[in-house]
Amino acid sequence: MQQRQLGNLGLTSSAIGYGSMGISVAYGEGDEQGGTAAIQRAYELGITHIDTAEMYGWGDNERIVGRAIKDFRDDVVLATKFGFTAPDLGVDSRPDHIREVLHNSLRNLGVDHVDVFYQHRVDPNVPIEDVAGTVREFIEQGKVKYFGLSEAGEQTIRRAHAVQPVSVLQTEYSLFERDVESLFPTLRELGIGFVAYSPLGRGFLTGTAKPATEYSDGDIRQYDPRWQGENFDKNTQAMQQLAGLAESLGASLSQFALAWLLAQGDDIVPIPGSRKASRVEENAAAADIEVSPAVLERVAEILPAGGHGARYIDAMLPEWN
Repeated sequence: MQQRQLGNLGLTSSAIGYGSMGISVAYGEGDEQGGTAAIQRAYELGITHIDTAEMYGWGDNERIVGRAIKDFRDDVVLATKFGFTAPDLGVDSRPDHIREVLHNSLRNLGVDHVDVFYQHRVDPNVPIEDVAGTVREFIEQGKVKYFGLSEAGEQTIRRAHAVQPVSVLQTEYSLFERDVESLFPTLRELGIGFVAYSPLGRGFLTGTAKPATEYSDGDIRQYDPRWQGENFDKNTQAMQQLAGLAESLGASLSQFALAWLLAQGDDIVPIPGSRKASRVEENAAAADIEVSPAVLERVAEILPAGGHGARYIDAMLPEWN
């Protein structure tokens, strides 16, 4: 597996990582056994970037990840996040709360430090300077190696970076979701890497998408605007065209979607998730697929601005400041 630098502070990651959220939440009933097998197969294939968060089951996901990686913890980049509150999904990045979350996360994961500690969502009630200063304390104590932000805008990034250099920004990015590209000049100016979550469009770019009504309770795709009505039809048509491009490269649609992301810059690492080891094998192979400029141009014709429909219902859309 190829390696990539995320930021200019020394964070090295496999070109493709693994996002663990779906093991526990958001995509129907959880599957610890399948998720554990997927993580361990990912490691065997050279995927050394494992992403979790307190909010993914309020500690359950971290415990699953911790058990899955216990035999090779020192060989992976382990990332987790703080900033949400249960059960209302409010935000709280007050320093005392961040300290509490880190303590709990270290215990849940069974480790003495995490490699990346992200603010999961910006808290408008807490100056980002206070957040960055708190994470700086953890770095000085050896409990955290690198500071990350998630779904943050340019001014927040700059203000945080002035207090504690930010190594990586994590935000949704895929063939279907392009808005974050507006931040890439800022990230590259400051030497900050980028991690793409939901790089397969929450499963739409795997070729297995169904209408929203066919998903079970607890699956966010029941409410995702891209799965609704005319949006679903247009996205399906685009997916079919992309599948033809993928086939011309001898790749699956999901492999093509990941290869397209990797082609957007060598400072980008996607973190697809799966509860199936076979799907992890498929995703890992995408690192070896080259996408030519001509193919990139064709993608731009098919999806000039990303998919059809917002990525969240309006009430859930993050505000970038």
